[in-house]
Amino acid sequence: MEAVVVRKEDHHHDDDDDQLGAAADGGVSVTWKDLCVTVGGGRLTILEGLTGYAEPGEVLAIMGPSGCGKSTLLDALAGRLSSTAQQSGDILINCRKESLAYGTSAYVTQDDSLMTTLTVKEAVYYSAQLQLPDSISIAEKKKRAEMVIKEMGLQDSVNTRIGGWAVKGLSGGQKRRVSICIEMLRRPKLLFLDEPTSGLDSAASYHVMSRILKLARNDRITVVASVHQPSSEVFQLFQNLCLLSSGRTIYFGHVTSTEQFFTMNGFPCPTLRNPSDHYLRTINKDFDQDIEQGRDGSVRTEEAINILVSSYKSSVIRQQTEQHVNRLCQQKGGSLGKKGGQASFITQCNVLTRRSFLNMYRDLGYYWLRLAIYIALSLCVGSIFYDVGFSFGSIGVKINNPFFVATFLAFMAIGGFPSFVEDMKIFRRERLNGHYGVGAFMVGNTLSSIPYLMLISLIPGAIAYYLVGLQKSIEHFTCFALLLFVTMMLVESLMMMVASIVPDFLMGMIIGAGIQGVMLLNGGFFRLPNDLPNPFWRYPMYYIAFHKYANQGFYKNEFEG
Repeated sequence: MEAVVVRKEDHHHDDDDDQLGAAADGGVSVTWKDLCVTVGGGRLTILEGLTGYAEPGEVLAIMGPSGCGKSTLLDALAGRLSSTAQQSGDILINCRKESLAYGTSAYVTQDDSLMTTLTVKEAVYYSAQLQLPDSISIAEKKKRAEMVIKEMGLQDSVNTRIGGWAVKGLSGGQKRRVSICIEMLRRPKLLFLDEPTSGLDSAASYHVMSRILKLARNDRITVVASVHQPSSEVFQLFQNLCLLSSGRTIYFGHVTSTEQFFTMNGFPCPTLRNPSDHYLRTINKDFDQDIEQGRDGSVRTEEAINILVSSYKSSVIRQQTEQHVNRLCQQKGGSLGKKGGQASFITQCNVLTRRSFLNMYRDLGYYWLRLAIYIALSLCVGSIFYDVGFSFGSIGVKINNPFFVATFLAFMAIGGFPSFVEDMKIFRRERLNGHYGVGAFMVGNTLSSIPYLMLISLIPGAIAYYLVGLQKSIEHFTCFALLLFVTMMLVESLMMMVASIVPDFLMGMIIGAGIQGVMLLNGGFFRLPNDLPNPFWRYPMYYIAFHKYANQGFYKNEFEG
């Protein structure tokens, strides 16, 4: 069947003068021309020759079947493409080639990476302290946090914990609104949403998107959202639609003209069917099927896609889109300078320390369960080797006991991996959105863990130390506890480093256990240093293994003190 060309003028462009004034009033327009994204050195094309725009006060919906390139287009516009992807074509911000400065844009990911132990109020307020500059007073930051909470309709849930797999908390829609609240604190002019309705029922989806549309209109925010399968009510909220299939444009234009485009090309939407469902069903080739095509019978999905792509390329709608992009580019907006400043490094470290400390206190799996296991094991060790005395036979016990206690405490650090991985997810989201940097995260996480690691070193350490009958002076015990503490700090840092590389906590636990096992073998306890094979096991592994230094400290403290 020949492609049918739509000739009807799109009424969306009749009031171009109003739209072109967006840049002048502080809004941000985004345009892209002939955008292509490839991977594998150009062997695989993800996006092919896309052209479009997004304007202030409107919501652009990017739709298409799974794997069509929705998230890739969103990442390209937000400047978040991976280093393995190659991009060509022009992406202009207010008709300028410039990167998005801090505070001018925000990106809400598909997964709600939130600290599950915090309440809604705490999560938003801590984020306000991180993002907003020190020049804004604490009272004003609280007021800003309360304002965005109210805007997203969460005022009745401010004291409800976000919750996760262990503790029930907010619903999926409420969590999504918390994520949006956090990114709206700085009032960005450009908001990217990756599948904001994913996993939500139709009522929750409509509630979330209607509030986003209200914010976009009131604050003239440019919203670009990838949407998988919206309900008919949600679909009607969008102004413009970018419909993709296999990285190619099926349609770009006003939502109200989409049905006419499909109808005139032989794919009318059946009565009482959700239009968005019909469009996606027509262009989804994952399950190749016959598509009803008016009175002419049916065609295969691949053929239907080719008809629509060809029709759009030669349509007036495509010409109007290109003309509108050109008009936007002729009226340059202001350069996007940095919108305000961030909180100072000291403030960020302070806030992150307090937030992490509170999270560790409330999350039983972070330290408390481990502490209980440590205490139970220390009681076992103390009762088995109770008061071994000072005979020749006690020397072996006094050698093995500190080694076993330190090794077990260090090895059990892998039990905190699920919490470490969740922390890293939150850190990645907040770092990519410019809330703080790596240095502040490291300082905050380290300082917040010190009290808990000291507790772990003192209580189980004291039980195992005094019940066995090691050196009884306070100086010797202090040295023993400090060695345990430093060992625990080192292992916690090692596990956090592994968690940053391996996001899956099961794989991380295996890798973390493997690393500790290799270091344990080379610590000089199972085989003397001079007997270790060269060059790898003795140099450098023996000197890298932290067990070596812990063991030497324990033995010197017990036998030379």
